[in-house]
Amino acid sequence: MAEELCFLSAHELQRGYRNRTLSPVEVTRAILAHIAEANPHVNALYLVDSDGALATARSSETRWRRNDPKGALDGIPVTLKDSIRVAGMPTGALGDEPPETTDSPVTARLREDGAVILGKTTMPDLGMIASGISSRHGVTRNPWNLERNSGGSSSGAGVAVASGFGPLAVGSDIGGSVRIPSAFCGTVGLKPSYGRVPIADPWQGLVAGPMTRSVTDTAMLLGVISRPDAADYTALPYDDRDYLEGLDSGVRGLRIGLLTDMGFGLRPEPDVRARVEAAAKLLSDLGAIVEPMAPIFDADPEPDFDRMVQAYSWPAFRALPPERQAVMLPQIAAWCREGGCLSLADLINATVGIGNTRRRVIAACAKYDFVVSPTMAVEAYAADLPWPEGGTRHNPFCFPFNLSEQPALSICCGLTTNGLPVGLQIVGQRFDDAGVLRVGRAFEAARPPLPDVPIRNVRRNRVAVAQ
Repeated sequence: MAEELCFLSAHELQRGYRNRTLSPVEVTRAILAHIAEANPHVNALYLVDSDGALATARSSETRWRRNDPKGALDGIPVTLKDSIRVAGMPTGALGDEPPETTDSPVTARLREDGAVILGKTTMPDLGMIASGISSRHGVTRNPWNLERNSGGSSSGAGVAVASGFGPLAVGSDIGGSVRIPSAFCGTVGLKPSYGRVPIADPWQGLVAGPMTRSVTDTAMLLGVISRPDAADYTALPYDDRDYLEGLDSGVRGLRIGLLTDMGFGLRPEPDVRARVEAAAKLLSDLGAIVEPMAPIFDADPEPDFDRMVQAYSWPAFRALPPERQAVMLPQIAAWCREGGCLSLADLINATVGIGNTRRRVIAACAKYDFVVSPTMAVEAYAADLPWPEGGTRHNPFCFPFNLSEQPALSICCGLTTNGLPVGLQIVGQRFDDAGVLRVGRAFEAARPPLPDVPIRNVRRNRVAVAQ
């Protein structure tokens, strides 16, 4: 029973709390015990606040007994990516900082709703690679195969959700960092429309987003963390809606573009393409009108994006003490130093190029209600690599939709012949976060069931998991 508690959805936990068949304290204890047993294998959390989590769970239990919960997530366990500030916890990826004194907007909304914050999840140095390796936290491993990569940069968040370390996590995404680990770990990850979820330090393309095991849980979490906060001066006007409403409306009559070639980067591996095309066929069978799309680009737009993110990362790298710079992953350190050498002309040209990228993407998507594509062109690669052979060309499907500000959801559409998850990306028109959830839910409900993630059996078969 304790293991089953760890893999219940937030929606199931909420129902159990309401009818008093489940207890927030019982659930939190079960998940903390599972973390203690399984986290050494996957390295998803670098900080676990057991005392704080149990104290919050006890308060939640009291409220549920009075039938007076704070909100939809009262008593629901959640983990937060290291870059998201939590008062009383350090932000460990950037150095030996003292505990934070303030919460990020996301953290504040979760506390207001009564969520149980379990701890902080791992991420690569400065969040600047799509891989689960960190000079500070080591290697975060894929729970489907410990020799494979978890993806990044919300590495630990994706692994935590897949591994049963709470049904909810929050990551951040400037070029795929929510969707990539969700794709590699077989979970659901939403990159909301830019500005939908208030964040502490706004930057072009950067969002915070839900990472869960179901579309319903994603909708529940989005409804909480998208509440307004004056700290984000770029935030969209608050959309006071219940994202669960209309979730099961289906896809009949929707026009969906199938995009399997961006025009740059690696083409999808055969296994990946086959799973995505099968997913598109399933949406067609559900009544959607699915049409193949031509490639969006005739030249590689990544260098402009790369320069933008280098300019963003250089000040954070420069602020680190020399001894911390010296132990950072060499690939990231060298890349950050290049950011310090960019000229004004480089930055202007990159800004113009980013505008052109945005224009192309929005124009290509304009005649469709939604676009579906692979989330990643490749299956999860070796755990200890910063990227697979071919460099960063493995990720053409993610960052363009950050620049276009469109919502994009990654959901598992099956396993490769190697038993590794494949992510289907569902992209909506700007601001239609509810729409991508609706399409994702329709696919999820019709998709063949997925097998249990192997890490789930850690207590039953320690040897098999350790291998």
